[in-house]
Amino acid sequence: MSDRARETRTYVTGLLLAALLTGAAFFAVHRPALFGARTFAVVLMLGLAQAMVQFRCFLHVRLKGSARDDLLLLLFSALIIALMAGGTLVLMANLRTRMM
Repeated sequence: MSDRARETRTYVTGLLLAALLTGAAFFAVHRPALFGARTFAVVLMLGLAQAMVQFRCFLHVRLKGSARDDLLLLLFSALIIALMAGGTLVLMANLRTRMM
């Protein structure tokens, strides 16, 4: 198999997996009766799986024998995600106190 065909197959696989994970997350939120209090945990796990698909299929980051650049990419991505999630929680808590 040529490199171009292998790369195209990787992108198509990544696209299908990303679409499937996104649909599963929307389904979990749309049907909270199926998961109950675990809905947040399910969506969080699907989000982590989505990030792993993005890193593997689109950014071509492999965890075995990872280079320093790949490690820095992963750490920076984790920092950005933590800042976004933390900021969202702070904003929502602030809005909740203002509304009550």
